[in-house]
Amino acid sequence: MKLIRADENGKLAGFNPHIDRRRFLQAAGVGGLGVGLYALSGPSLVKEVEAQGKAEPKPPKLDQYKTICTKCAVGCGLIGEVQNGVWVGQEPWFEHPINQGSLCSKGAAARSSVVSEKRLRYPMKLEGGKWKRLSWDQAMTEVSAKLSDIRKRHGPDALHICFSAHYSNENGYAIRKWAAMWGTNNADFQARI
Repeated sequence: MKLIRADENGKLAGFNPHIDRRRFLQAAGVGGLGVGLYALSGPSLVKEVEAQGKAEPKPPKLDQYKTICTKCAVGCGLIGEVQNGVWVGQEPWFEHPINQGSLCSKGAAARSSVVSEKRLRYPMKLEGGKWKRLSWDQAMTEVSAKLSDIRKRHGPDALHICFSAHYSNENGYAIRKWAAMWGTNNADFQARI
């Protein structure tokens, strides 16, 4: 054993602050063993405690609905959480055979397209620099009149129907059928454009 003494400046002579790996592991093992033995022989560190005060209120009951994401034609599953008829959250549907609980960024944000403050809830028309609310009947009448005028003056191929890859297969099918009824093949979705 080596003696360590302080010199006249208070520095420890012969003290080496570095320790090799073997000595560190030995010291750690002995220290851990000592703490473990004390814990076993001493009084229990775990004590039974009774709750005091009022219990925390239970969270509101949420109805859960397994559903399919509508953001594309893949058909990933998610679980929508509804409270009092309002979609308040969503959870992964791990048992779904297509996505097994994972969602892309569009699917993860599916709820925001329903509950967003920016969501358009009725037809609007810009008149004189200001947005004016229209009835659904008036909006459909004006849009169909403009479309009929374009078709009459320029033919059915004057219209290009660009629908979205966010649509389901059924929506895409219906839009493509509408394009055929209109008399054009000019229909595609934005993923290919």
